[in-house]
Amino acid sequence: MKRLIFGKTVMFAASLFLLLMPSMALAQGGQVKPGAPPVEQPLVSEGDFAVSLGAALAVTTTDDEVEAESQLGELGIAPRNGWIADYPVTPDVLIELQNSLVEATASGKLSLSKDEAQKRFNDVVAEFGLALKPFTADTIYEPTAASCENYPNPAMVEKSYTSEGVPVVTYYCPPPEYYNLYAWVPYPFWWSDLWFPGFFILNDFHRVVHRHRRVVVITNHFNDVRSHRVFRVDPVERFRGKTFAGIGVSRPKNFIQTGVPKGERTIFNTPGAQRVPAGGTPPPAVRGGERVSPVPRGGERIAPAPRGGERISPPSGGVRTSPPSGGVRVSPPSGGGRERR
Repeated sequence: MKRLIFGKTVMFAASLFLLLMPSMALAQGGQVKPGAPPVEQPLVSEGDFAVSLGAALAVTTTDDEVEAESQLGELGIAPRNGWIADYPVTPDVLIELQNSLVEATASGKLSLSKDEAQKRFNDVVAEFGLALKPFTADTIYEPTAASCENYPNPAMVEKSYTSEGVPVVTYYCPPPEYYNLYAWVPYPFWWSDLWFPGFFILNDFHRVVHRHRRVVVITNHFNDVRSHRVFRVDPVERFRGKTFAGIGVSRPKNFIQTGVPKGERTIFNTPGAQRVPAGGTPPPAVRGGERVSPVPRGGERIAPAPRGGERISPPSGGVRTSPPSGGVRVSPPSGGGRERR
């Protein structure tokens, strides 16, 4: 009798396992590989990053974004086009900051050793939930195509767009219906141990997020309330160095001029509330519990930012790029980008 009951129990458990196995497989297939970045890169404004970095480097103790950016900028620690308080810290911005930090220590402007400055910088990066690392030029990647077809878990990515909303910055190819909203920035980098040939960023974005009980604006639109003009930082042109300058930029004549005296401060680094256009707007969308505001409206004129008239696509096969350490060959992983072996 006991054997009969035991046998029925085993059969029931086996049947239940077979019934659940397809859904278990789907669940596993719909997840990002452990250690891979989320569909949307954590949104961090340059202003927030400057405040934390200034404190970590013992440059300033202020909570004022403009003051922190100015103190860092005087030491030569700034993105290539200067600090723009409400612009997001993207992979290229972060690595430009790291490079400028190395130069500041080498020149003696910053009274810290290179290793100590790098450690403090890494601590700030980790504080904001980023795992970005630069690539170096001492080895060569395996010539494997890096196109949208190579990015894994398309169903998971599309589900995120549907349930969470459209991400501002993502390392995964957007679903086809969203692709035209994005610019592709061909800037290779590491996220932890995964290599990505570049990232996608919305051509136009203006998001309001709540962090530590305060409002933070993440935008590439900036309103000059005096001239009623809205300037847009083009993500691809920012990467190329052909865009508006912010605080601490070197040789500002190489950048697009706003025509507004001290525009890098009065436009791009004034309090965020002054840059939100007046007038009625539709209810904001939501992504991950964050409030998202639409692109500025109200008839403001957007100042032109040159785009070069070309369409930039993800790189195809045969691209030769370098990982951060010697003798490493990589191949496409199951969770995004490319993985070290």
